[in-house]
Amino acid sequence: MLILICSSVSYSSTGGYTGIPSLGGIYYYQYGGAYSGFDGAEGEKAQQLDTQFYQLKLPTARAAMAVGGALMAFSCLLVLVGVLRLPWHFPAWLLLECTLDILIALGFLPALYFYFHHLLDAYDSPVCKEREHLYQSKGYQGFSCSVHGAEIAAGLFSCIAIVVFLVSAGLAVRGYKTVHQLREKPVQMYEF
Repeated sequence: MLILICSSVSYSSTGGYTGIPSLGGIYYYQYGGAYSGFDGAEGEKAQQLDTQFYQLKLPTARAAMAVGGALMAFSCLLVLVGVLRLPWHFPAWLLLECTLDILIALGFLPALYFYFHHLLDAYDSPVCKEREHLYQSKGYQGFSCSVHGAEIAAGLFSCIAIVVFLVSAGLAVRGYKTVHQLREKPVQMYEF
């Protein structure tokens, strides 16, 4: 879920500069407007650059959200399977779970590479550089061409997920052995 949330931050802003005066509102009318630094052609240029930069990051954000959502659904499925005690009735399920956990953990490695590779491509683009320069010329901070905190957090949570899926694979193997040991014992041994 944390991967989904952090990757959706890049997706949430549709791009496009909007100055406070263009919003209407009490601030503009009560206090005579606010000077945003952009007017006319510069405002339109800022809006265009924001929209183009958003379009550059959009495929990466969508892919990260899809992966995060799929992993969240898989985790919910594993919880449901555990609640229904499927591993007790079909111990082979635990071996399947172990295999899937290992495949997911190994699949995360190239996914992380491509995630950051495409993000860095977007941040190294001429659109981002021009956008950064335009905002810096008006004194705005926070529009630099570098990976922001939510994207770094998505990467860190992905690294944690790799470890968690590997531990889960180990626990599935341990559970498989435990179920087989308990099934070999007479019924009286494990009933309360």
